[in-house]
Amino acid sequence: MKHNFREMSIWKEAMKIVKEVYILTANLPTEEKFGLKSQMQRCAVSIPSNIAESSGRNTDKELLYFLNIAISSSYELETQIILVEDLYNLKSEHIINDLHSIQRMIGGFKRSINSNTLTKSHES
Repeated sequence: MKHNFREMSIWKEAMKIVKEVYILTANLPTEEKFGLKSQMQRCAVSIPSNIAESSGRNTDKELLYFLNIAISSSYELETQIILVEDLYNLKSEHIINDLHSIQRMIGGFKRSINSNTLTKSHES
């Protein structure tokens, strides 16, 4: 089940979040360069990276594995954004909304894969 990740709306939306996070973290104090800033950027990059990696996998089980990493990174990033809002009073509601959207998209994609897997197993 290979997908061209560049054509997937889920990947495009995740790439948008990466850009938003880089813009947000540019406003963090310099002492966060190796702390929250670095961690948030890695989490953000992990989301589209794992979606892309999943697209090259041969089995649904492998695909789901990387989608699970992507959604986990989104929850980790959401936590860090909430922390940044509290610590530095940076407004990031738009990123939180985009993260909720990508979480729903990943969840829907996972459900569709699971239902395809169930259909295939019943057809066998």
